[in-house]
Amino acid sequence: MRNTILSVLLLITILFGVLVYFIPQLGTIILLAISSILTIIAIFDSLQTKHSLLRSFPLVARLRWLFEDEREKIQQYFIEDNLNGTPINREKRSLVYQRSKLQKETIPFGTQHNVYAKGYEFVKHSLFPKDHHQVKGEKVVFGSDKCAQKYTSSIINISAMSFGSLSKNAIMALNQGAKMDGFAHNTGEGGISPYHLQGGDLIFQVGTGYFGAGKSVDGKRVFDDAIFKQNAIRPEVKMIEIKFSQGAKPGHGGILPAKKNTPEIAAIRKVTVGIQVDSPPSHSAFSNYQEMITFIQKVRDLSEGKPVGIKLCVGNNQEIEDMIKAFAEANNYPDFIAVDGGEGGTGAAPLEFTNYIGTPLIEGLVFINKLLIQYKLKEQVKIIASGKVIDAFDIVKYLALGADAIGMARSFMLSLGCIQARECNLDTCPVGVATQDEDLVEALVVEKKNVRVKNYHSKTVSAVKEMVAAMGLDSIATLKANQVFRRKKENEVVSLEEVYYSK
Repeated sequence: MRNTILSVLLLITILFGVLVYFIPQLGTIILLAISSILTIIAIFDSLQTKHSLLRSFPLVARLRWLFEDEREKIQQYFIEDNLNGTPINREKRSLVYQRSKLQKETIPFGTQHNVYAKGYEFVKHSLFPKDHHQVKGEKVVFGSDKCAQKYTSSIINISAMSFGSLSKNAIMALNQGAKMDGFAHNTGEGGISPYHLQGGDLIFQVGTGYFGAGKSVDGKRVFDDAIFKQNAIRPEVKMIEIKFSQGAKPGHGGILPAKKNTPEIAAIRKVTVGIQVDSPPSHSAFSNYQEMITFIQKVRDLSEGKPVGIKLCVGNNQEIEDMIKAFAEANNYPDFIAVDGGEGGTGAAPLEFTNYIGTPLIEGLVFINKLLIQYKLKEQVKIIASGKVIDAFDIVKYLALGADAIGMARSFMLSLGCIQARECNLDTCPVGVATQDEDLVEALVVEKKNVRVKNYHSKTVSAVKEMVAAMGLDSIATLKANQVFRRKKENEVVSLEEVYYSK
């Protein structure tokens, strides 16, 4: 598109130049001047490295910002406010952009939230707030007593997004940003690509397709010890995550659209190029709880004692309880459980699975936390919560409800410049984040976006510490469910402990 726009503008300018040569009148001179100015602006847009959208759509993209400014005024006065956009509203998107760019993130004239509406949530501050610079607990140690190589992670890490779902430039920017601020980057189920190896810590995800951890045998994807170990013992890999399911499409398996399955991605995943790649809905390496426990220990051994966890969206409650009970009875368990909410999702998923299958994050998180406490595994098994987490309040709430760390996907996409175009499954992402189109990918300049990833993480961790300090706490780790409140009805407020833990 960039070349097309530039070519059209250059052609128009040349035509007006010819017209001026033969008809040297004021009108034709003005037209030539206008077309020349627009062409110069378009060339500048295509060469600048700050805005991905302008690089992909020089000059034309400027109309978006013009219309967006006007739309904001129209929305403010006539249509809607900043809280109605979906799946992530304008207020939260703006916060990510502001933090990523180190722009002013304060807001004027008070909250737009209806604080008396049912469901409104908040925390209470202390008469004696702490100095947020002294608040501790922004790090968490992963590794049970079965683990030889424990890992100290940030409380905020990049959730699973594979090379294939995201572009190579997006993956590089994410990993470099993680390196800059000392947090972890989940590879997603597509395996470890060269673009993941930028120096940032990795959580190597093993999905049901075993990309980077297995091979195809008679048309069936199977786990392979040697292939897995080759990747698992890399020094960049700090933890292993075995994915059972994800919030966007639990019980379905991953989907790599055919348009995104380039020769490079096909080579990394060891699949046929140019076809849609559907991961199986379940693992072939195990089919019951005992086999699952054996597999988890096998993965731990092959990785030379690194923390191994499982990722799931909570489904059948009895099955989940039976699994936790089996861990306790075997005295062998994962080092962490990543709980993905049914509201999660970044790439391609069937509508019915996205909208109607899978337990939302809060209920899933609380259920897992209760079970770990009940079966006396809470001290050994950490919980990572993920699912539409954006700001510090989201993080404080989920940590208070039992999470030890947070995984973020869409928020880090926004930090890269995602404009929520919702074309992730079409290979037409206009800002080069979720596409394999080389022209669009080129628009995302890694050296600019990696800093924004770092900034967003750093500023959000600081915001969490500020909230915790305002609550009068010395450590993020001391957050409890009785410190977060929800309006039950107009004249009644209850703590989340009463809502979720007193039943």
